[in-house]
Amino acid sequence: MTDSTTAPLRNVTITSLEMRARPKRSGARPPLFKRPVMLLRAECPTVSFYRYLYNTIGRDWYWYERRQMDDETLATFIHDAKVAVYVLYFGGVPAGYVEIDSRRHPSIEISYLGLMPEFVGRGLGRYLVNWAVDTAWGMDPQRIWIHTCDLDHPAALPLYQKVGFTAFNQERIAIPDPHFMECFQI
Repeated sequence: MTDSTTAPLRNVTITSLEMRARPKRSGARPPLFKRPVMLLRAECPTVSFYRYLYNTIGRDWYWYERRQMDDETLATFIHDAKVAVYVLYFGGVPAGYVEIDSRRHPSIEISYLGLMPEFVGRGLGRYLVNWAVDTAWGMDPQRIWIHTCDLDHPAALPLYQKVGFTAFNQERIAIPDPHFMECFQI
């Protein structure tokens, strides 16, 4: 088994995007479904519930940073009053989540956003992104930013651009290859 210090390196392109003005559109509305769709803020989520969301949503996209945090460090972060975790429910079942970090206000980061694998391709992603943007603008920022990389879902970057984000930085970095990291071994 390997960890991030011994895993071979992989080159990844990270694209950072920002929005400096509220989009000119009506508020985000969920697609029409036979089951209810709702978003709820997880007030001081348990570490196990957060890990369930993060690991399940991020597994196919090799999210690894939070997997490497110990429980105490992760709890301190997700319980910070300026970090909001919102869970998307579809028919009462967790379908995704978004994390909005306002610790560096007036700049607000949408730090994580994703759907459970079973809910990808149902029209919920665009709704979740638009909802997150609307929520972040409600905090009166000067800018909202988000990032993605070439390990993420291929629709992520085009979706962010479609809702109004523009790229302000792109860099190629070497990261520990998640394929070889212990946190992804089953």
